[in-house]
Amino acid sequence: MKIAKDDIEVKMEIPGAVIRQKTNFGDATGLGKISGEYFSLSSGVDTTPLFMGLEGDQCQCPHWGFLLSGHLTTTDAAGTKEDVYSNELFYWPPGHNVKVNKDSEIVMFSPQHEHTQVINHMIEKTKG
Repeated sequence: MKIAKDDIEVKMEIPGAVIRQKTNFGDATGLGKISGEYFSLSSGVDTTPLFMGLEGDQCQCPHWGFLLSGHLTTTDAAGTKEDVYSNELFYWPPGHNVKVNKDSEIVMFSPQHEHTQVINHMIEKTKG
């Protein structure tokens, strides 16, 4: 299955961030259905305030992806930081936050149920 970026539903759009999610994009055995996602993130975006209230105040959903352009830094529960640069594949295990160091375009694949809950949590955070 494939899908063009512009055909992926925009689930959340706020200044500095556009989050698209295509649900029912596949099935990762043991993880249930997965979604294919395309994120456009501006430099300076930090997920820390959006994840407040989730377990450990972090995203507890694993992600597999590719950074098309930009530069990101993830921080895990132990405080370990990892930089991701353009044209790198990545895996983020549960328990992470993300800071955007340079405007970024990301393609990710995530367990659909878990990540939809995280996205819905972020949407609620932006309403308050």
